[in-house]
Amino acid sequence: MKIAIVGATGNVGRKIIEVLEQKKLLVEDLCLLASKKSAGTELLFNGKKIKVQSLEDFDFSKVDITFFSAGKKISEAYAVKAAKCSVVVDNSSYFRMDPDVPLIVPQVNKHHLSNLKKNIIANPNCSTAQMVIVLKPLHDLFDIKRVVVSTYQSVSGAGKASMDELIEQTRDILAEKKVSSKNFTKQIAFNAIPHIDDFLDDGYTKEEIKMINETKKILDHKIELTATCVRIPVMVSHSESLNIEFNKTVSLSEVRKVLAKAPGCKIIDDPLNNMYATPIDSAGKNETFISRIRQDNSNKNSINLWIVSDNLLRGAALNAVEIAETYYNKLQ
Repeated sequence: MKIAIVGATGNVGRKIIEVLEQKKLLVEDLCLLASKKSAGTELLFNGKKIKVQSLEDFDFSKVDITFFSAGKKISEAYAVKAAKCSVVVDNSSYFRMDPDVPLIVPQVNKHHLSNLKKNIIANPNCSTAQMVIVLKPLHDLFDIKRVVVSTYQSVSGAGKASMDELIEQTRDILAEKKVSSKNFTKQIAFNAIPHIDDFLDDGYTKEEIKMINETKKILDHKIELTATCVRIPVMVSHSESLNIEFNKTVSLSEVRKVLAKAPGCKIIDDPLNNMYATPIDSAGKNETFISRIRQDNSNKNSINLWIVSDNLLRGAALNAVEIAETYYNKLQ
């Protein structure tokens, strides 16, 4: 494959490079693209230094696949141009709800790759991606009626500047200095902020509505879902508390059996021995970890789960590369 990465110097762009290395994919040529300000920066791929090129001047006919990881505005400006010459895998929210663009998590709906109308494939929101991997096998067998999800999302989901702000605020608080917030509406260090993306007229945030709409598009439009998304002072990995209501009563043993075999899932669930997943446990790992599997004691048709996943990998870079890999393999 000949590959380009737009936004190569950002958090997700760098993770895509790492995933391409780890998977040992046959990359004939790798073009790293960013703004003119970042052009000339050198990044390593398979032990070789590659110079970052300016996105504005790049000829997309040189590559087969282009990853976009530079935000919504860059995707809006350049993705259609790139799609005239290459298959685009876009990590931004710009194309996700476009009816002519498939929204893909390969473990869930890779069959939607069979007909690309715009030569563009959308990667879902990181909080959605890790959740639908768990919901898919349960829905196939037990028919999900409704999901209530509360997320506890790391600062890396808001970019490098937000990660730096958490470090700076933590340092200032411990030194008993005054704290200022630049990237968050409230102090993030030693705090929890129930506000990710903009608020809408109905009181939900865009992040919460993304989870609802994307889950319906990826998995099943009949599933009802409500979400509350919270930013917490963790560097990497998103955690989610799921309450899943089925159209019938299911046994926990059946649930465990299904999830133990599900691709991309790993159960760590022995709470009496303090065996449950935390953000630190999932950082740098490819799986979505599932813990605290238990019956909802207020509803016989519902269960509760705790899931944790590296948002930069499972929720972004890894899923993007798996999309490209799955599509490329379909062509062979």
